[in-house]
Amino acid sequence: MRYTLGKQERLKSQKIIEKLYLEGKSIKVFPLRMVYLQTSHTSVFPAQVGFSVPKRNFKRAVDRNRIKRLLRESYRKEKYIIYDNIDKPYVFMISYLAKEESEYVDVKSAMSKLLLTFMTKIKKDEYSC
Repeated sequence: MRYTLGKQERLKSQKIIEKLYLEGKSIKVFPLRMVYLQTSHTSVFPAQVGFSVPKRNFKRAVDRNRIKRLLRESYRKEKYIIYDNIDKPYVFMISYLAKEESEYVDVKSAMSKLLLTFMTKIKKDEYSC
């Protein structure tokens, strides 16, 4: 598996994003929140992901963009957790909840915990059905 985050892996479809927020389920690992939904999408990859940082908490676009860059990089490094274990297509939106910027190390550890929590929840949901 290549550790890249290309255009096909990014969530861009407005229709899918609206459906995600209406029907999706949520997981929180401070300072991150993931809204996920098992649905088909146009990508050949098993997951499409989007990142958001609220303007309410970070007024300057420079700060929001830096945090989104940290989120993308930490996801790119940790996405093997998901790619090795899912067989159905998923879409995610990962949001940053904290009111101040975090270091990359903190974001990366929170991202790995979030993805592991997601995997355990998915496995539990599969067995309960």
